[in-house]
Amino acid sequence: MLPPTQRLPQARVLIEMERYFVLHAPRQTGKTTTLDTLASELNTQGNITALMFSCESAKAAGDDVGWAESLLLDSLREAAEGSGWPEELLPPNPWPQSSPGSRLRAALREWCRRCPRRVVLFLDEIDALQGTSMVSILSQLRDGHNARPKGRPFPASVVLCGLRDVRDYKVASGGGPGRSNPASPFNIVTESLRLGDFTADQITELYGQHTQATGQAFTNDAVDRVFELTQGQPWLVNALAYEITFRMGVADAITAGQVEEAKERLIRKRATHLDALVARLHEPRVERVIEPIVAGTWPDTDTAFDDDVSYVHDLGLIRGTRDMQIANPIYREVLLRVLGDRTERFVKADPHSFVLPDGRFDLPRLLEEFVVFWREHGEVLIRQEGYHEAACQIILMAFLHRLVNGGGQLDREYAAGTKRLDVLVRWPYTGPDGERLMQREAMELKVWRANENDPLPDGLAQLDRYLDRLTLPTGVLVIFDRRPEAPPWKARGGFERTTTPSGRQVTVLRV
Repeated sequence: MLPPTQRLPQARVLIEMERYFVLHAPRQTGKTTTLDTLASELNTQGNITALMFSCESAKAAGDDVGWAESLLLDSLREAAEGSGWPEELLPPNPWPQSSPGSRLRAALREWCRRCPRRVVLFLDEIDALQGTSMVSILSQLRDGHNARPKGRPFPASVVLCGLRDVRDYKVASGGGPGRSNPASPFNIVTESLRLGDFTADQITELYGQHTQATGQAFTNDAVDRVFELTQGQPWLVNALAYEITFRMGVADAITAGQVEEAKERLIRKRATHLDALVARLHEPRVERVIEPIVAGTWPDTDTAFDDDVSYVHDLGLIRGTRDMQIANPIYREVLLRVLGDRTERFVKADPHSFVLPDGRFDLPRLLEEFVVFWREHGEVLIRQEGYHEAACQIILMAFLHRLVNGGGQLDREYAAGTKRLDVLVRWPYTGPDGERLMQREAMELKVWRANENDPLPDGLAQLDRYLDRLTLPTGVLVIFDRRPEAPPWKARGGFERTTTPSGRQVTVLRV
């Protein structure tokens, strides 16, 4: 485990300055563990009583403020009594009598009055609170905070910990996503910190701890591949290591190839963390952000869209709020697989029939089969696809996945505004002398939309650059025609050979 000061260097400073602040991070990024460790470190100082407790139980209370307060105070007391503190540091028992809507403030004030140390609170899962209860709890924290200069005791520092930034607390409680007004319960927060992903060096340090404890090393290539696949997402970093060392039973030094296998295993079984993410894909706010990323288009932006982007970023699905890219290659693959589930059920071709006698994959035949599939099912699948603007990309990716992933792998690249989706098919096979070889086939997907020019020239130039990067001599450009004046469905599916700007001979498929 990495020390909290490495992952949250500002938190300790803000606590010493007696600030109230927000810490938000996606699920399963180590937030709770990091905060629990930070609280333990603060308690060793001798002048701070630091306690982390969960607000999750109060979700059941909904808008019932009194019930929410009772559940929160029960959670606080349970955490305190389990801390092993001496009697003088524990909160009062019973809590002081107070009316609903003021019970939390009264309880914290009485505890701080009695406690010989400064009290620091970490309210974990704060965004579990709902509606009126959320507003009431934050209002009480604000009122207690603002009364401190008058000599009224209250926690020295409060950290609101959750999935979302404080702006979304207003949305959860029925308010708008804009800035808080001066009377808002949200205006005491001085900072909003986000627990970031691991850096490459931190992954090296974390895996080094495993090596020190067990003697089992991760090769440099393996660590590099983990960072490349996860971009430091903490759950994925740990899950890959666990998959390799425990489930795959690897006993020797861990290689990049084993990391690749572990990645496939995680995606195939769609572990709990991945399932929780994909469950969000059809939320309107999420779909509004993810759809243009998959489609490669630029969305119409407004204030509401900016807040949607922040929300999706807080979920951990995208890398940043400006570049509009999926957070890491594993998520990138999972999203397209999940979105293509419906299409895959329509694919009846036998994957083994696409393997040539020499063990290579028959990509030309796959494309011919896709034309037949597209003519028969494309119109229906597009109508059924919730991500309508990205339907073509999702359908072809599902078709490829169904037929390639049994023996090969697909690497996909896509982002908002690129107007393309790049795909690399990797197919291992055995050469004539028994050597292990890798067949690589590159494809680029473009969509010809209404009122746009033929994307062929741009597509050929983009395919050229993609092939340059992969050092491949040829590739395939697939152009989907979504114009109202497109040819009839049964007439689509023409192949042609053409030349890219750099002189490569490539295949163009128009569907």
